[in-house]
Amino acid sequence: MRISTNQFYQSGINAIGKQQTQLLQVYQQISSGRRMVTPADDPLAAAQAINVSQSKSLNERLADNRVVASQNLALEENTLNAVTDLMVEIKTRLTEAGNGTMSDADRETLASVFSNLKENMLALANATDGNGQYLFSGYQGTRVPFNASSSGQVQWQGDQGKRLVQIDQTRQVSTADDGKTLFMTASPGDRTYITSAASANRGTAHIADAVITDPNGANVGMDFVIEFAGEPAQHTITVFNKAGELVDGPFGPTAYDAGATRLTLPGGMEVQLAGDPADGDRFEVRSVQGEDVNIFDTLDKLAAALATPTSGDPVAAANLRNVMSESSARINANYNAVLTVRSSLGARLSEIEMLDASGEQRGLGYASELSRLQDLDLYTSTMNLEMRRSGLEAASLAFKKIQSLSMFLINR
Repeated sequence: MRISTNQFYQSGINAIGKQQTQLLQVYQQISSGRRMVTPADDPLAAAQAINVSQSKSLNERLADNRVVASQNLALEENTLNAVTDLMVEIKTRLTEAGNGTMSDADRETLASVFSNLKENMLALANATDGNGQYLFSGYQGTRVPFNASSSGQVQWQGDQGKRLVQIDQTRQVSTADDGKTLFMTASPGDRTYITSAASANRGTAHIADAVITDPNGANVGMDFVIEFAGEPAQHTITVFNKAGELVDGPFGPTAYDAGATRLTLPGGMEVQLAGDPADGDRFEVRSVQGEDVNIFDTLDKLAAALATPTSGDPVAAANLRNVMSESSARINANYNAVLTVRSSLGARLSEIEMLDASGEQRGLGYASELSRLQDLDLYTSTMNLEMRRSGLEAASLAFKKIQSLSMFLINR
């Protein structure tokens, strides 16, 4: 095959252009620090890098979510810590109110203390996160969860929605708890009972301290109504469910033993009942589950009872004791509910910490893989630069030699 001079020239120019292109690519790689200047340099690695970058971005976004969730939960924990301290103060004051040596004036002073404690509790229940969002209002973050009417009665006006934050690809966590669960509802595992006396009672009987004597008793978890009639007093006991439907009884009438301090209830329950009931007196023993344990109503009722004079009035004194026993059981239910939520908060914070640790490890893995796919090996690239430069010089020298070739110069 005959090769023309023009082909010699074109071949030399093509070789120089190729070497220049390769040298330019190496220059661009070194200046950018990237192995792939364009996806065409390594299409497979470019596609893999896109997938890894997306996973890395999602991991970083989830890490940011965990920071927000941790901050919100820490703020709630601080608030509930203050609520717990305040409840301990209420329980202490309630024990103080049971001192039989206190005068009416002393109890009236305590009534003012309980009113102030109620206002402090209301302020904590309506706490915000500093950005105008109420901590315990559920979904309605801009709405005050508890509203006090002109009469002082506190009503719940939030909802029980959960503010969920995505903290991992398959995990969401609630970053706030609703106020109704904390201040108006007993915790699900609470099996205690609340005792109360009708406000119209005319006797001096006092009821308190209902306990479960048989955990497997047929009527455990039900509500009991104890009614007295006649002289001497006889009592009947009726069992109802939470819907107010008759379950068992009435049992009796049975003669009341004024010398006994405990009264056995049918189906695995027992309650403390002492004093002299009057004809028509009525007492209730209710399971805390499903009961409205509004702590603000409890404090209002307690303050009103303490402000009522009892000196020289045994009926009023008995009513005060009954109100205090009922209030103590209700506040204990509130206290247990707050502790249950705080325990849940601790579990959620621990989970976030564990996910943070695994997220950091994933982040390191993604960064390492991206570096492998994209980053440049400077040592290898420097060697490649010298090789490409030498190649360009060789191609240029070869082209120069080709230029000097001529049929007329062969025999010189």
